[in-house]
Amino acid sequence: MCRLVATDRHVKVWPPPMLEAFRHIVHAGRNSLAGLSHLLATELAARIEIAASVLAFVWLIVLGRGAGDFVTLLVIFCVLMSVEALNTAIERIVDRESPEISEFARVTKDLGSTAVFFLLTAAGIFLLAVTADSAGLISL
Repeated sequence: MCRLVATDRHVKVWPPPMLEAFRHIVHAGRNSLAGLSHLLATELAARIEIAASVLAFVWLIVLGRGAGDFVTLLVIFCVLMSVEALNTAIERIVDRESPEISEFARVTKDLGSTAVFFLLTAAGIFLLAVTADSAGLISL
């Protein structure tokens, strides 16, 4: 929290707004890394998706694909990890609020899984398309 500090001639804001913004960014970064750590420690699916993504990047290297394809795959991977994290958060909330087996819990968790499924499908379609392009079967 910023506070005003009086000096002989003027009033200063301390700490300076930029320093406060930097502290906020560092704190947010720590929270994000803690979330990533939890995701990797508790979710086998996330670890499998990371391993599959590494293989996908290696596959792009083998195919000799350009930078645009690597950027596209990286964006897909980042969105996938984001949705996986949100799906994990949904599951934790549902487990806390509805610990008993219920239709609400089942449907809610299934919807989160569906979001992950569609991103995995998008990644698969992308990899199939660049593979077909590299083989001369289609032109992207």
